[in-house]
Parts: sequence; structure tokens; C-alpha cells
Amino acid sequence: MATEGQSHHMSWRDSYKGMSSDNIKGLILALSSSLFIGASFIVKKKGLKKAGASGIRAGVGGYSYLYEPLWWVGMITMIVGEIANFAAYAFAPAILVTPLGALSIIISAVLAHIILRERLHIFGILGCALCVVGSTTIVLHAPQERGIESVTEVWDLAMEPGFLLYAALVITAVFILIFHFIPQYGQTHIMVYIGVCSLVGSLSVMSVKALGIALKLTLSGMNQLVYPQTWVFTLVVITCVLTQMNYLNKALDTFNTAVVSPIYYVMFTSLTILASVIMFKDWDRQSPTQVVTEMCGFVTILGGTFLLHRTKDMVDGLPTSMSSMRLSKHADEDGIDGEGIPLRRQDSSRSP
Repeated sequence: MATEGQSHHMSWRDSYKGMSSDNIKGLILALSSSLFIGASFIVKKKGLKKAGASGIRAGVGGYSYLYEPLWWVGMITMIVGEIANFAAYAFAPAILVTPLGALSIIISAVLAHIILRERLHIFGILGCALCVVGSTTIVLHAPQERGIESVTEVWDLAMEPGFLLYAALVITAVFILIFHFIPQYGQTHIMVYIGVCSLVGSLSVMSVKALGIALKLTLSGMNQLVYPQTWVFTLVVITCVLTQMNYLNKALDTFNTAVVSPIYYVMFTSLTILASVIMFKDWDRQSPTQVVTEMCGFVTILGGTFLLHRTKDMVDGLPTSMSSMRLSKHADEDGIDGEGIPLRRQDSSRSP
């Protein structure tokens, strides 16, 4: 019996030996990041609503939120979260770090329900649970971090034809969305703003990972700041983050927070995993079983975010009189009367 117990104990340890110390560091940093980012969504939304009551709303092109201290508190909270996220990518593969953003969905949805009084249906709670289960599945089967000794190795990976094609398609799609679709559909279709954020985000994560690796190697004694590639990645990160911040603000100010967060997460994570698989070839170092298990975990997360999205439709299914009361209350909170254009645009965006 003792031998069997020892054998069982060893087999259990062997099954989890793939969770390296670097992956654990990345996991802790990613979880911390999600806590800060999830809370920042709510604080920023409160700041946007407060700024919109006395100036031009971000959703219609205004920047009055830049003078609102509450928005800056949310922005600083998000920056802290992004720094933790940045560090996580230096230690763990994107396919492990990025899906853990599901935790920020749960935090933002719950806080929106409590603080912003944006109703969270019971199925939304089930959706949160599915996100946790899916994230756990991915964490337990994530690949080892690729061994990279120089930022020039990352640059070589980025210059391969497969990733160059992906980057070209993303940039083309972003320009089409910004110059063609946003002027016409930005205020009524949530996917337009979030599409820009997600597409740009997939490129920013690849650059963030490259920059994180460069800084980690530099701190360990191998100076990577002398390579021009490090500064090119830095420029890409700055450009992408500023673009994401601008269009995410517009999405948050125009649509329901509990809907923006999960949809953004699904698109951003899907595209980031795709970009990582193309650039870093994460799946080349895994068995088919591990890849399929990770995909099952990701699909579970997608199911959870879908339930969160459907929660919005169920809330909208209230009787007309109750719906009118809810909209009026929302208008009062925003400081906009029932005839205001932003309110009508939000309402039209919720139509089936």
C-alpha cells in the first residue's frame, strides 16, 4: 500500500512538473494584473460619466475626461495592471498569460453590478464561473516558455513570412475600420471600436513580449538596449497602446461596461493567441493532446463570455414601462436628459 501511495504521489508530481518557475512567476503577475485592470474599468467608467455630465462625451469625440481626476485614478490603476501584465509576458508564453484576462471580466462585471448598477443576470454569474474553469484548464496545460538569448532572435521570428503576412492584414483591417466603419457605425455597433482595440492589441502583445524579454536579459547582465530592434519594439508598443486606450475609452463611454469587457476579452485573446502561435510557434513544443485541451479551455471561456453578453439581452427584455424607467435612471446618472443623442445611440446599440 505504501508503495502504491508513493507511486501515485510521484505520478501526480510528474504530471505537473511542466509548470516551471518562470511560468509560475508569469501566472502570479498575470493574476495581479487582472485584479488591477478589472477594477480600473469601473473607475474609468465613473470618471467618463462624470466628465460627460459637464462636457463633450468621449463617445462622440470629446476629451473632457482628461480633466477628470477620477478618470486618472482609473488610468493609473490600469497602468499598474499593465505593468504587471508586461512583466508576466517576460516570464511566460502569451497563450498562458493572455487568457487570464478572464479574471478582469469577472471583476469588472461584478463591480459594474454593484457600483454602476448595471444589472448582472444569474447567467452572467454562470458565465464568470465558466471563465474561471476555462482559465484554469489553460494554466494547467500551458507550454513552456521558449528559450531566447537575444532580442535579435525575437526580431528574426517577427520577420518570418507568416507573421509579416498577419501583421499586414491586421494593419490593413485597422485602417479600414478607423476611416470607413467608425464614422458610420461607431456609435451603434460595439464591434467596431473593440475590433480596432483587439487587432492593434495582438500586435502590441507581441512587441510587449519582445520588450519584456529584452529588459529581463538586460537585468540579468546581457545588455539588449544596444540593439536597434529593442527600440523598434518600444515604438510599436507605445503606438499600439495609445491607439488601444483611445478606442477603448470610446467603447466604454458608448456601451455597457459589462458587455464591453467580455467582448473585448474574447476578440483580444483570440487574436493574441493566433499571433503568438504564428510568431513564437508555441504549439510546436506541445503534444496534440495539450493543444486540444488548451483549445477546450479557451472555448469554455468563450462560452462564459457569451453568457455574459446574453445577460445584456435578457435585461433588455424587460417590459416597456420598466425599460423606460431604467433608461431614465441611467440618463439621470449621466446627466443627460431622455432626449439626449448619446442615450438614444446606446439604446439603438442594444437592439437585436
